Amino acid sequence: MLSIAAGVAVAAEEKPLTDAAAKAIADWQQTVGGSAKAAQAPAGGDAAKAAAAWQQQVGGEAKTAQAPVAEKPAAAPAAEPAKVAQAAPAAEKPAETADASKAAPAAAPAKLWSWVPVARPEVPTVKQQEWVKSPLDAFVLAKLEEKGLKPSPEADRASLIRRVTLDLWGIIPTPEEVQAFVNDQSPDAYEKVVDRLLSSPRYGERQARHWLDLARYADSAGFQGDQTRPNQWRYRDYVIKAFNEDKPYSRFIQEQIAGDEIAPNDQNALVATGFLAGYPDNNNSRDLVQRKYQITTDIVDTVSTAVLGSSFQCARCHNHKTDKFTQKDYYSLQSFFANTSFSERQEALVKGEVDLKYEADKAKYEAAVKELKEKQRAILAPVLEKAVKYQKERYLTDSRESLFKPKDQWNAHDRWINYRWASVTADDDFGAYLRETTENKDSPDYDASNKERWEEYKKVSDELKKLDKLKPKHSNWITTATELGHADAPPTYVFFGGNHERPLDEVQPAFPAGITDEKPVVTPTATSSGRRTALANWLTSSNNPLTARVFVNRAWGQLFGSGIVRTVSDFGKAGDKPTNQALLDFVADDFVKKGWSVKQLHRDIVLSSTYRQSSDYREEIAKADPANNLLGVFPRKRLEAEQIRDSLLAASGKLDTKIGGPSVYAPLPTGLEAGQLWSNAKEDQEPNRRSLYIFTRRSIPYPLLETFDMASAQQVHSKRDVTTTPLQALTLYNNDQVFQWSQALAARVINEAGKDETAQLERLYQILFARSPDEEEKATLLSFLDNHEKVILEKAADGKFAIAVPQGVKEGKIQNPIRAAAFVDLVHTVANSNDFVYRF
Repeated sequence: MLSIAAGVAVAAEEKPLTDAAAKAIADWQQTVGGSAKAAQAPAGGDAAKAAAAWQQQVGGEAKTAQAPVAEKPAAAPAAEPAKVAQAAPAAEKPAETADASKAAPAAAPAKLWSWVPVARPEVPTVKQQEWVKSPLDAFVLAKLEEKGLKPSPEADRASLIRRVTLDLWGIIPTPEEVQAFVNDQSPDAYEKVVDRLLSSPRYGERQARHWLDLARYADSAGFQGDQTRPNQWRYRDYVIKAFNEDKPYSRFIQEQIAGDEIAPNDQNALVATGFLAGYPDNNNSRDLVQRKYQITTDIVDTVSTAVLGSSFQCARCHNHKTDKFTQKDYYSLQSFFANTSFSERQEALVKGEVDLKYEADKAKYEAAVKELKEKQRAILAPVLEKAVKYQKERYLTDSRESLFKPKDQWNAHDRWINYRWASVTADDDFGAYLRETTENKDSPDYDASNKERWEEYKKVSDELKKLDKLKPKHSNWITTATELGHADAPPTYVFFGGNHERPLDEVQPAFPAGITDEKPVVTPTATSSGRRTALANWLTSSNNPLTARVFVNRAWGQLFGSGIVRTVSDFGKAGDKPTNQALLDFVADDFVKKGWSVKQLHRDIVLSSTYRQSSDYREEIAKADPANNLLGVFPRKRLEAEQIRDSLLAASGKLDTKIGGPSVYAPLPTGLEAGQLWSNAKEDQEPNRRSLYIFTRRSIPYPLLETFDMASAQQVHSKRDVTTTPLQALTLYNNDQVFQWSQALAARVINEAGKDETAQLERLYQILFARSPDEEEKATLLSFLDNHEKVILEKAADGKFAIAVPQGVKEGKIQNPIRAAAFVDLVHTVANSNDFVYRF
């Protein structure tokens, strides 16, 4: 409330407040967090000054931030939320002095740098021209030369290929790939490596992981039930395919925002709207009006953060405190999605193996349960109307207004509410009516005549549960956005303090006024409002100042550890300023001019001299540029959770490279029980798939990945955290799967290097680190083997100590099991090192 007090103080300097004005301020303060109805503005006088002071502090307009009158106003009719009283005009200004009237008007504040359209800057002239491999380098080098610094030399080839493979694929390269590059003396050797990486399906998997962080991707809905979303994997596969096909980023965004409008017969475009449908959801919510608001809020916050890199969500409850973004702007954005619903049961237009198997399994299940299902329906039939009424009565008043309205009287809002109700209601919900009206005799809904019917219904339900094992897995449906076949949309209002029960002015779809004066061109179709298409077109317009800047900054940050704007999802005043705006604008402009090609963007960056630099420490750089903003050395980076797990799998030789399909389960650590939320069935577990395909359960993040700071699926995850905790080392050392991979890696090394232990150490280092061990490392590891062999031998002397030998060694390769067990522990220890979990 500090800003309110400040507003009072400003008014008080001009003239002491009357009791009425003071009461108006007090009432206003109370309503900020209270449940009072939307307050009206004061009629004039001192109360008007108080209101004006408050509006000035919030940064609002009269229609957005309304202040209360000193006397109690008449309540507005509940049925007409659009008719909330408007703020009265502020009190007339006192006459200006003659000198003041001649004063020049104040200059308009400069537009925020990120809200100014991108203009291609001139490539700077630099002294060390021979270092410049692309215009990007000239922008970086110019900043270094301003400080009297020189860039670092190029990294050695082994380090470079390990770096770029991890960045573009998310897994380590094979020793053969490293050696081929090291030995390739052709002038375009590195270019060939990059092009090979970009053309591989592994590229799309890695880039998809970055985007899915922003899309708050999960295979479940969250909240208490955390129900499985059986179709969401199709969206994940769409994203992988889009990056592998180098779909223009502009089209990529358009399809995710409005695929159902712009290409209603294209299954890929329909699935793309899973980006919007990824919100956490509570199917048990009894306030459907609030759910609509919460879903729309999540969508707007996701789009504005992920695509525009802006904290627009701050304006949901009040005008933005630092950026010129009002509540009206925020709710105008919500208006683009006012008519948007989601269908999770639209049959796939193009059917694959998963769909065909589902249909076959479904036919078998339905045949098995047909008779029992018919019995259930027969039991419910006499009371079905009562059961439906009872179920609808469990919802709150504003939801019931729509649920009990005759269908021929539905407006767009009623249509959304009833569709939502049908989507979250199943036959068992009506069966629950029988239970709830017979078990509690004190309930006003108690009906003794239902008792026998309930016992019969329960008996049939128990018989059905015995057939659950026949239920088909997955689905033959897709999840897509829909506007329910209608072009008219529910009204959208500015909500006082973000409270959906306190509507103020109605707003129409509009772009943020502080960014652009462009008006949306909304063209309805026969089945949709066309609003989301208008938004998608603006987001991907070459005139939009944010979209390209934000994406190329994210790409830069993924490769260099930090974006040119370090606050990758906040390009506003509260965010960091770019360390090199000319570089950012050049890359953004180039990105658009080259057709929004993401592959070309990555190619340009990784081929630059800036990216190829060594990461070796340099004292002069550390002193002159401690944060390495100028990129005088290549920044070292801890691998992300998925990179660590997938690279361990790749090193062990066990990585399953299958692409796409329904999400799979991997074993949970011993002692962690997740019940029905995590499948332990053998047919559901594919422990060697890439981490991208592991089932993302919102309530149970996969422990191995969570330990290394995997993305949260609750909201947009803009940048991975990099924590260093004892649990991380303990996980790599004690996790059963990691140890099994170490056993497999030990076997691989023995099979490929033979019996010579020095050769084995050489091969191990080449696999994990893309380099050879130095003499000191060799001596240390051989000494470890000797000492550890003795330790194991002593423990195994009584015959009770089980030893873990390499798994998968070819016949005749292990002659000393104790020594082999010591080698497994050596491999396990080396894999648990910084050299492995960091990219240099």
